[in-house]
Amino acid sequence: MMWRAFAPLARLLPAEAAHWAAVQTLRLNIGPKPDVPSMPLTVAGIRFDNPLGLAAGFDKNAECFSGATRLGFGHVEIGTVTPLPQPGNPRPRVFRLPVDQGVINRYGFNGNGMEHAARNLAAVNQRPAVLGVNVGANKTSADPIEDYHVAVARLATFADYVTLNISSPNTPGLRDLQADQLLQHVLLAGRSGLADSGKKIPLFLKMAPDLQTTEIRKIIACCVDHNVDGIIATNTTVARPEELSSPDADERGGLSGAPLFAMSTAILAEVAALAKGQLAVIGVGGVASGWQAYAKLLVGADLVQLYTGLAFNGLDLPASILSEMKLFMEFDGYGDVASASGQIPDAREAISHAFHLAQSAGLQVADPKLYW
Repeated sequence: MMWRAFAPLARLLPAEAAHWAAVQTLRLNIGPKPDVPSMPLTVAGIRFDNPLGLAAGFDKNAECFSGATRLGFGHVEIGTVTPLPQPGNPRPRVFRLPVDQGVINRYGFNGNGMEHAARNLAAVNQRPAVLGVNVGANKTSADPIEDYHVAVARLATFADYVTLNISSPNTPGLRDLQADQLLQHVLLAGRSGLADSGKKIPLFLKMAPDLQTTEIRKIIACCVDHNVDGIIATNTTVARPEELSSPDADERGGLSGAPLFAMSTAILAEVAALAKGQLAVIGVGGVASGWQAYAKLLVGADLVQLYTGLAFNGLDLPASILSEMKLFMEFDGYGDVASASGQIPDAREAISHAFHLAQSAGLQVADPKLYW
């Protein structure tokens, strides 16, 4: 509980400064090292100690992934890493929505590039958890699709899986790569990058929440046709629910945190219904408690990720979530994560069930404001 007290202190800093401070804290291996329940599972041929991971966007330059695993995460996804260094968008570019427990960011893939990330990754001999590497295209690239080939070829040797990020709203034109022919070319670029690396590891795709069912169907079909191993649903949203009431709610960028939870879970349910059995499904968006992570499992996620929840709840959040997930699985009679996955495919029903389980367990949970 000591580390939860640091979250309010971090919020006294500007949002981007607080993010930098958290990365540096974990880089120095300062932070809790809790005992977490054993919840092993195998997804896309990879063994995970538990289903909870740190989403891309937190450790952009592969600076603190070892420290992050100490928090209890079963996997950490670094990035998004671009081939060349780039400064990202002008500051300020990160905005807290304290009333809504959300964040808007328009970072724009700021980072030190793939060579810097490669040096950091090469410096670590042993990793205590699964490592994913998330790659993207440079903003000014003459050939964005080739950027995916280049970044995958360079970084796959250090990774347990690679994710192609074509769904950030903060790089102009990037989300256009989710459509039809362009998506095929991106997936081929990722595959050729893996071939050039000489390493056979799973390839994932991260998709946006701002998609219609017909678009989701096409993306899933394309991924199946091109032997993609998993879908991460979802990235941040450009939508703004009317219920947002924080002062910076109209800022441009991708919205994450609590306001994204119900929307991303509904999209996740659609993805799982179409992809289950053909692709691994990773749920991310608005997870800040065990019951929210459990709801993602119930609609069909194989793994769950979080990021924004750390900013509001502190570094002991992963351990708390895993303990609660284990408790909810026992309440429902599931002996392992795979048994729980997909048991309530309707998003509203899954969210309601998980929330009422938390109440029944005597956890202090406020009635969720679901926004959508």
